[in-house]
Amino acid sequence: MQRLFKNRELLLGLIIVAMILGFSTRAPNFAAPGNLATIFNDTSILIILALGQMTVILTKSIDLSVAANLAFTGMAVAMTDAAFPGMPLAVLIVMAISIGALLGSINGFLVWALQIPPIVVTLGTLTIYRGMAFVLSGGSWVNAHQMSPTFLNFPRISVLGMPILSWVAIAIVLAIWFVLTRTPFGRSAYATGGNPTAAIYAGIDVGRARFLAFVLSGGLAGLSGYLWVSRYAVAYVDIAAGFELDSVAACVIGGISIAGGIGSVIGTVLGALFLGVIKNALPVIGISPFAQMAISGVVIVLAVVFNARAERKKGRIILRDRAAKDKTNEVTA
Repeated sequence: MQRLFKNRELLLGLIIVAMILGFSTRAPNFAAPGNLATIFNDTSILIILALGQMTVILTKSIDLSVAANLAFTGMAVAMTDAAFPGMPLAVLIVMAISIGALLGSINGFLVWALQIPPIVVTLGTLTIYRGMAFVLSGGSWVNAHQMSPTFLNFPRISVLGMPILSWVAIAIVLAIWFVLTRTPFGRSAYATGGNPTAAIYAGIDVGRARFLAFVLSGGLAGLSGYLWVSRYAVAYVDIAAGFELDSVAACVIGGISIAGGIGSVIGTVLGALFLGVIKNALPVIGISPFAQMAISGVVIVLAVVFNARAERKKGRIILRDRAAKDKTNEVTA
């Protein structure tokens, strides 16, 4: 049992299963495979965005501009599709990822070159990118009838019983897992967040690692921008408002340390699914939107407390063991 509580991902997975079973007592079809697939599909964009956020947090930074990046990129590709309906979808998707990565690189450059705290940089660019979306669109909406059928239908195409949107999320999960566990950048990201000073002595360019993390986060936000406007068939300035907080919450609930250097891809995915289950279940059982916000907030606070206690406990054990070892050496001498 003690080992179970030490495995954060396994514990979170069991909690999600327990929640699904509990909610199914109030809504009999909640645990049906089709509904679970729908919940995963509804959570897919959050999973993609949270994985980018996770990469940034691992380097001891934070990106509060991901939702604004999503909004601007989504507006840009929607307006482009409306103006040039014959443009190939692949070009629009590459355009979305490129714009998102460019906006992410601005954040990374300001953090790396000018040494401005990430929270200050991204809080500023959050407002700037939202403003850019307003200037680009003139405050107007791009509606479904202005978008091409190919642009709108791609995320809905069913493959092996699931929409392509879900498969895109699965592909991104596998890609980020590979990048963080099998590449030099992944090792640099963990080292940069875990101990920046030691990372520098080990020859790791801490600034470059943070820059690349912001670029990756921006690229995923750009991809999410296309997926969002095509799935919901509308683009406007305030889309995904507050979604940056959901991406941070998914990371924190999944065990990603805000202090950097600790966390896993599966933890982030489970954190996003935890939020997805709650957001899908609470309306079904008759919980008001205001209570839903309060419940989500309580869950986030509890997750932060849990993370803080786990990290502090680990530190105390290390110090205690070292003190005991030193005392033993003194007695032996």
